Amino acid sequence: MAKSASVSSSAQTHRHGSASWRDYYEMTKPNVVMLLLLTALVGMCLATPAWVAWQTLVLGLAGIGLLSSAAAVVNHVVDHKIDSQMARTYNRPVARGKVSAQRALLFAFAMGVTGTVVLALFVNMLTAVLTLASLVGYAFIYTMFLKRATPQNIVIGGLAGAAPPLLGWTAVTGEIHAHALLLVLIIFTWTPPHFWALAIHREKEYAKAKVPMLPVTHGVAFTKTSVLLYTVLLFLVCLLPYLTGMSHAIYLFGSVALNAGFLYYAWKLKYAAQSNTAMQTFKYSIVHLMLLFVVLLVDHYLPYSL
Repeated sequence: MAKSASVSSSAQTHRHGSASWRDYYEMTKPNVVMLLLLTALVGMCLATPAWVAWQTLVLGLAGIGLLSSAAAVVNHVVDHKIDSQMARTYNRPVARGKVSAQRALLFAFAMGVTGTVVLALFVNMLTAVLTLASLVGYAFIYTMFLKRATPQNIVIGGLAGAAPPLLGWTAVTGEIHAHALLLVLIIFTWTPPHFWALAIHREKEYAKAKVPMLPVTHGVAFTKTSVLLYTVLLFLVCLLPYLTGMSHAIYLFGSVALNAGFLYYAWKLKYAAQSNTAMQTFKYSIVHLMLLFVVLLVDHYLPYSL
């Protein structure tokens, strides 16, 4: 028995020792973090009519990126048992045992401390505090509690993921502004239809892992209706930057076109869904948010081109 335990321990140590830099990189969810940094960049640029100082730009994005990456790593650790039961996530480094939970948490701690210090010393304390609060909100409040407690998990927890534009804004100005909160509202409203589309596609896996996502607790039909209604709400919310004078005609036309596309997918998901419609809707939602913020950026620097 002792020999068997020793062999098992040795095998586990070997597996952990075989981790490469790619495993640590994967744990940071780079694609997600890059999208968050894009929204933070737009928040920075919209906060000032001039160009953003390069020190604020580089150090602000570095600090926000480090803390966002740290939150992603904590998510890998906390969710490793759930991840091991789902086809989309079973091969993640912690779920597969390539990286131990202890090493992953140490990695997250190092990034979190470094990011906080960078923001506090070289950007401003408000941005450091808000970014750290976002880490706590996503990595602990959402991942450890809300995700397992309520089918509204992604709605409530989505606030942490919606914060980057505000963080970019405060990095430049040192204050919270209504326009920054409007950018947060856009992402906050976008998050449920984005994630519920994926949850519909992975409904059986979430049920197997006993995660109370909306399709599991209220059914796929109800979730499709929720996606459609939230997409309509998102369309209206995305008009607010133009209606409040925050943006101009470029943004208005771009927003209407992008949200019309999202509405098309949401309508198809509800009334004419095929086997891949939910995943198509999920993928489009990512393109939608990315392009929406790119359009905001173009509109900010070319306000009179239309």
